[in-house]
Amino acid sequence: VHQGVMIEAEPLSSKPLSALGETDLLLILDQVTDPHNVGAIMRSAVAFNAGALITTARHSPQESGVLAKAASGALELIPLVEVRNLSDALSEVAALEQSFSGKKVALVLGAEGKGLRQKTRETVDTLARLDMPGVIKSLNVSNAAALSLYAARKHLG
Repeated sequence: VHQGVMIEAEPLSSKPLSALGETDLLLILDQVTDPHNVGAIMRSAVAFNAGALITTARHSPQESGVLAKAASGALELIPLVEVRNLSDALSEVAALEQSFSGKKVALVLGAEGKGLRQKTRETVDTLARLDMPGVIKSLNVSNAAALSLYAARKHLG
């Protein structure tokens, strides 16, 4: 909403995977394109203390007012990592996990409707889905992310 004021700002810088440090929970998005969903996912990721949100450089929304508004302040609170190749990034995340001690979880969520791409499906360790008991059998990806983050945080302790 225009209030008669304009501010020009530089985009937040993306971090490389190697700079994530020791984190036990990552959230990875496979071509989730809706900025409202990505913003809501960022908010949930911060609420559940995820270490970073990883997206692809293509087929992902760019940092924008819509995304920032949906994130409700979370955009500045969680590292956003953009990668060129998600399969390579998943392999690097697995290698990082092996180099640190303890349990770590990287949740990979697929695009609305399409789900995970075939190459992503082949790269992850475990495939899971949220089976819904009600008449509606699927959730919006941001709601699925919140439930998955909750379950992962309970698992990690």
